[in-house]
Amino acid sequence: MNPQTPYAQPPAPMGPMLPRQSKKPLMFAIVFGLLFVAAAVFGYWAFSGRQDYKNNSDKKVADAVAAAEKSQAAQLQTQFTQQSKQPYKTYTGSATYGSINFNYPKNWSAYVDETGSGQPIEGYFYPNQVPGINGGTAFALRVELVNTDYSSVISNFQGKVQQGQVRASAYTPPKMNGVANTQIGTRFDGAISQDSQGNNQNGSMVVLKVRDKTLQIYTESNDYLSDFNNTILASLSYKP
Repeated sequence: MNPQTPYAQPPAPMGPMLPRQSKKPLMFAIVFGLLFVAAAVFGYWAFSGRQDYKNNSDKKVADAVAAAEKSQAAQLQTQFTQQSKQPYKTYTGSATYGSINFNYPKNWSAYVDETGSGQPIEGYFYPNQVPGINGGTAFALRVELVNTDYSSVISNFQGKVQQGQVRASAYTPPKMNGVANTQIGTRFDGAISQDSQGNNQNGSMVVLKVRDKTLQIYTESNDYLSDFNNTILASLSYKP
């Protein structure tokens, strides 16, 4: 007999298909977690700042008041300093030498020698009292009218200009613009002079031809540069 062929087992019935789980809840959880952490950090920062202000408000107010008072004091000092310079004094030189004229602060003193034949004008200007000429002081203003030719005076600065110690530029005093026969002068800024010990003095000098002579007017310190530019040079005039 042929062996009995076993019956084939029917396939097991398939269970119901389950939907694929979405990742959105996890993403929302991460986002909300980050937002929570950020909110917590911000809240701590705000709370700390408020506590710092609460605990140190008196000091902060005192510091703000002190800063305001310091600023106001500086402004008042500046106003007082400017007011103490006015009304300005006026220097007027001899008509023989071009009637050189300019204003300078009233709280400056002046020593001007007009008796020299080789140097018709030699002037020293300084706040309050003029110090010793040979003491190494950087004067607020020097005025020199010399018999040296204009081109020779200019050539004395060529070396410093080439070395970069001094900057040179064409210059004419504002009040002399348009005046007949006025020649353009030269302005030097930098190490324009030396003290009695040979040390460089940084300032500004204007060199001008006045008739057959040469005018050198300069400040030996940048501390007086504002007065030099805005008062002295702004009012400088002469007869060419």
